[in-house]
Amino acid sequence: MKKLLMMALVFALSGTLFAGDIATFVNMGFSDDSRILMFGQYGIEQETARPYAEMYVVDVPENRFVADGVRRTTFDAAVTPGQDGSGALLRLLSENAALVERWGIDPLNQGRLVYFLLNGSEPKPEISFRDFSDGTRYNVRMHQRRRGEGPTAEAAFHLELTVTPVSGAPRNFTVGLPNFFREGVSWYQINQAFLSPDERSLIFVVERISDTSAGRSVRYMVETVRFR
Repeated sequence: MKKLLMMALVFALSGTLFAGDIATFVNMGFSDDSRILMFGQYGIEQETARPYAEMYVVDVPENRFVADGVRRTTFDAAVTPGQDGSGALLRLLSENAALVERWGIDPLNQGRLVYFLLNGSEPKPEISFRDFSDGTRYNVRMHQRRRGEGPTAEAAFHLELTVTPVSGAPRNFTVGLPNFFREGVSWYQINQAFLSPDERSLIFVVERISDTSAGRSVRYMVETVRFR
């Protein structure tokens, strides 16, 4: 119960108000061994004005969800001006306390942010950043393909990652599924990247952007890679 209360405080304080159907991403913490990540997102549907929430549990070294590790719901509840939908994630979290305990998620064990796309910045297909803690340099190039337009669009992407330590040769990784087209998605962009608490894995938070009849919709997903 203490972990749930701390987790509620962590994302309640980190929430940001958005116009339209743009979710808020929440890093909900890792397991003690850094192998399992839980993340969530919440918001208010633009078309129905109903609050929604999603929770995901990820096997970081395998870059995939654990079995039965996805929870999604939309609540049939009225929202008033100023609400951001965070209550939906609080409700979903309380209903799935056993999932948090099963995987030993600690909401204070969130890793370390090494890249963040500033609001209003133009996303680029290739980004480079340096970890000022140990000097490691990261170069990331996003490749994406789209079929169709508007609500019928579908898109696939993958990342080419080069990790260059201060001493040692660069290492190259392919992250994601190049041929997996997601229905209803128009395009993708990297929102942030953070290291796992043991600093052996890098987690990319990717915006999954859809152009719908009700306007633009943004949801989040993660891609993970163990590079050490």
